[in-house]
Amino acid sequence: MRPSEAKPKISTSTLLKKLFRTARLNAFMETYDSAFLKTTFKEAIQKLLSERELVCEHVIKNCGIDRTYGHQLFSVLRQPSRDKVIQLAFGFSLDIGETQELLMIAGKSPLYPKIKRDAAIMYCLKNKISFFDAQATLAELLLPLVGREGRYE
Repeated sequence: MRPSEAKPKISTSTLLKKLFRTARLNAFMETYDSAFLKTTFKEAIQKLLSERELVCEHVIKNCGIDRTYGHQLFSVLRQPSRDKVIQLAFGFSLDIGETQELLMIAGKSPLYPKIKRDAAIMYCLKNKISFFDAQATLAELLLPLVGREGRYE
């Protein structure tokens, strides 16, 4: 397919409707191949660094991840937990949609507004609250802090 023939972007809900209506999965997969996420986590975070003209040190510093561990995430020596992806989202100053996409690329569950902690995190992301202020908000609400895997402080 030539670039001029590329299919326009399709929304997730439209793609899901088409998936449920299809009789032939192979044909569906071929037809909508361009709609599927193919980016690796490393590619995604490298692209964010490039697009936002950031260095990993800046992101690591702004999201409260230990420097050594952060560099291991950027070099993909470690696979991030869901909380580490959320921390990186704060470090990159991502919006909610970008955060959800990064979580999906990392193979983690998206933020869900019916979970109090996730709702608070979404609020902080939406309002561009810094990671450290978001942690204070979570603590104030007696919700587990991000990156502390279930601990309250």
